[in-house]
Amino acid sequence: MTHSVMIFPEFALENGRTLKDVPVAYKTWGELNKNADNAIVVCHSLTSDCDVENWWAPLVGPGKALDTEQYFVLCANAMGSPYGTVSPLSVDPLTETHYGLNFPIPTIRDTVNLHKKLLDKLGVKRIAFPIGGSMGGMQVLEWGFYGDFVLALAPIGVGGRHSAWCIGWSEAQRQAIYQDPAWNNGNYLLGEGPSGGLSIARMIAMISYRSFHSFQEKFGRTTVDKDKTALGHFAEAVGSDSDWVFSSDEEHFSVEAYLHHQGGKLVDRFDANCYLRLTESMDSHDVSRGRGNYSEVLSRIRQPTLVIGIDSDILYPLDEQKELSTYLPNATLEVLVSDHGHDSFLIETETVNRIVTEWRQTIVEPLLRKNK
Repeated sequence: MTHSVMIFPEFALENGRTLKDVPVAYKTWGELNKNADNAIVVCHSLTSDCDVENWWAPLVGPGKALDTEQYFVLCANAMGSPYGTVSPLSVDPLTETHYGLNFPIPTIRDTVNLHKKLLDKLGVKRIAFPIGGSMGGMQVLEWGFYGDFVLALAPIGVGGRHSAWCIGWSEAQRQAIYQDPAWNNGNYLLGEGPSGGLSIARMIAMISYRSFHSFQEKFGRTTVDKDKTALGHFAEAVGSDSDWVFSSDEEHFSVEAYLHHQGGKLVDRFDANCYLRLTESMDSHDVSRGRGNYSEVLSRIRQPTLVIGIDSDILYPLDEQKELSTYLPNATLEVLVSDHGHDSFLIETETVNRIVTEWRQTIVEPLLRKNK
């Protein structure tokens, strides 16, 4: 496995703005074959990075869905993310200061266009298939408009455009950040940003990523005693030593402690301006934008497509994947049955691995052999 950064002298965004000295962080596994047509592009979700083995390990390796013996597997960091690709944390070469909130809103299409430049530089002649869930699934669908360069597609837990429901969740999270006194209109020093607002934003998001049954099974009405020792034991159990702020000194529900834990974890590894720009990027998602009628635009995606939906997903409901499978002319719909909600594609990894492996072997590989 290698971890690299490639810098492009300039990159033009959809909005007409051109960025200079644009870094793209990426990781690869396996080798590109002599025909340069065995690439699998993994597209990450909102707060993930390009190290797929950190969050999708059961899918990576010999004989698995992302077979590193047969394929050249690549994951590039999205624009706006704090993990190496150009983002609000990057230094603007024109001002020699961090972009901060002056960083433009990158569209999902911008990210895919930038990643296409990366693949061209690496010598990739064809993608066997891109795969990803949530924000990653949005990128997968955009790859569908690259014609013969992309052989097949595997979007997971996503629709063809961001719904009002999803935009509403995103805006609630952004407002949590804006209301933090440390927000300062985005002009904060690195490491001194609106940690409270970002933590609350993550707490809101975590509720949308799960389901009623998931929370009920995991937490129910169990509590964590107000005694600090008991809180410490809970922190150890969930892997956190963060201090939590509660509304009273009484005992607290376990779900409250869990949400505080998740918020604290994100603050330790993420940036508020990056979070804002990424959620705005997701809100830009609409495959029909500038292309025509929605259903007709989807019908232009001719590649064989594995659409995976989750029956308990409240953020991107199964109806959205059913819609994709209706309008995409060569689609197969697989339903992941799980109580864990949207995050099921990151939790039920053995099932996802099996579904993708079977599809790759029966659909993608015969097409690869045919196109030799």
